[in-house]
Amino acid sequence: MTVWQVPADLLARSRFVISPLTDTVAALKALHDPRRPWQHDWRRPHLAAFQAMLDTRPVIRELLAASFRPRWIADYLSLAPPTAEPTFAEELAAVVARSDEQIRADLRETRPGPLADVLLADGLAGQAAELLDWVWRHAVRPQWPDRERRLRADIVARTARLSSQGWAGVFADLNHKMRWLGDGRLQVNDYPSPPIALDSAARLVFVPAHCARGWMVRDHATRFGMVYPVSGILAGPAPVPAAGLDRLIGANRAAILTRLATPLSTSHLAAVTGLGMGTVGDHLKVLLDAGLVAKRRSGREVLYWRTPLGVALADPDAGVASGMES
Repeated sequence: MTVWQVPADLLARSRFVISPLTDTVAALKALHDPRRPWQHDWRRPHLAAFQAMLDTRPVIRELLAASFRPRWIADYLSLAPPTAEPTFAEELAAVVARSDEQIRADLRETRPGPLADVLLADGLAGQAAELLDWVWRHAVRPQWPDRERRLRADIVARTARLSSQGWAGVFADLNHKMRWLGDGRLQVNDYPSPPIALDSAARLVFVPAHCARGWMVRDHATRFGMVYPVSGILAGPAPVPAAGLDRLIGANRAAILTRLATPLSTSHLAAVTGLGMGTVGDHLKVLLDAGLVAKRRSGREVLYWRTPLGVALADPDAGVASGMES
């Protein structure tokens, strides 16, 4: 297994970061090889245009084929975010800055053996940037407001857990291969490899993304991070309220409370319930006053989630212990 030896001061400075490029790489992985049912559903409307793009760009097609293998991703696609709040353009610039030889070295490490002839020509870094830019513009940017809300909601939930349970509680379900082993040791996957000391690292980040499974990100020896699946990915049909909940607090409030298993904004709740913004706001005020939900600002929005009391009411089988501390 791969274990990071994390100094206490580095862990104290670590933070959650939203990375548009990382979410774009997650979308690229889903277009290339979907692993989960929700990925198939998301992929379907984008697939024809994606395949048509590849048909006219043989270099990009070969680049894509060489960039992934089971449980492995080329390093040029797994660069740590350069800032605390990166833009897609800033992150793409880091890919462009890699030389063609660096890209080829990344590919050889991912897919041992000779590279296709078209990957030996000049301009490979530009082709990599073109691939990522296409996925961002066609498949990610049109959905970015919803994606970003979901990513922020995940971070709010985990930050609340951090304050009540510490990093061990956060890592418990961040990624199914991650474990806090104690004594500054963080297991990040189950690959056989020697421990990695992060003594010289300046930044450690944790990046939620719309992915089926996470991966490590790094840049030189100074920035390290871990990508993990965001909670509430592309939520499907509305969950069914607990028996009798609608009679107790009303059908609309029951629908809202049931949706708040993960933090959501007023606008998101309005979208998924079909209720007006004002109506949602009125119901949230009642639920807040009753102690069934809590709220916290994240960026430009206020996110709401169930308190332990709200969990006990909306999902009795889950038990109070599974709720988020407010």
